[in-house]
Amino acid sequence: MRGPGLRPGPLSPRGVPAARSPKATFDGIVLTVVRDLEARWHAELGLVEFAVEETPIVPDDWDADTVPLASLVRGSDGRPTRLVLFRRPIELRSQTRGDLSAMVLTVLVEQVSELLGRPPEEVDPRYDPDTDD
Repeated sequence: MRGPGLRPGPLSPRGVPAARSPKATFDGIVLTVVRDLEARWHAELGLVEFAVEETPIVPDDWDADTVPLASLVRGSDGRPTRLVLFRRPIELRSQTRGDLSAMVLTVLVEQVSELLGRPPEEVDPRYDPDTDD
């Protein structure tokens, strides 16, 4: 049995998977947005680690109605600032790849906006606050 979800076929180019995994797709979207943001805000951002984790770890007594989509921990004592996106909660709010790209952009821009103390629309003109509804 052969198919796009299983393995590349005999006519597939070497080393090219037949389909990207959801994780690889998500990571690729994040990388594209991060590159755009770093290119524009490199001097202001300084040393920032961008990361992706599957899900956030929330305490047992978490009383919020929603799950965090990202985490921003400012650096101190020589440690870099760390901005983490949580893949599964973002994917679950996205029905299409376009929705996923828009959601990743929105979440990253909002976090960078908070970090820089600038409005999200200034951080990236593609920002759409209605994406996270």
